[in-house]
Amino acid sequence: MNGQRLILGFDFGTRRIGVAVGNELTRSARALEPLPARDGIPDWEWVARLVDEWRPDLFVVGLPLNMDGSESVMSTRARKFGKRLFGRYGIPCEMADERGSTREAKAIARDAGHRGNYRDDGVDGLAAALILEAWLARAEGLPPRP
Repeated sequence: MNGQRLILGFDFGTRRIGVAVGNELTRSARALEPLPARDGIPDWEWVARLVDEWRPDLFVVGLPLNMDGSESVMSTRARKFGKRLFGRYGIPCEMADERGSTREAKAIARDAGHRGNYRDDGVDGLAAALILEAWLARAEGLPPRP
């Protein structure tokens, strides 16, 4: 039922895929452990465990558009990941503009004392939470983040 759905959000990447869980009732999301990926392909058993644990009603996958709004190679790959999620689990998947989410996640992490080594200590889960919260705000008719 809309308004009370539990949602898994993803920040697609080639080495790691950020994951967050949120719900429409609280309009909030929290980061989960990122999924390791090989050239953008996750360990599907890990994804299955997430689906079994959280029983989401919807997936939201960040769509990495260029700053001018045009599609990129990564957009195509993220869309393919979303289609695979739907194909494997039969759970609806929506794409969400993720422009600026990684930059915002890094700024938040820096403010919290992150030392800047994002390769070893990524912000993928935080980026996924930001993507999901922005999607929840838009779905609620609220303005996007600045």
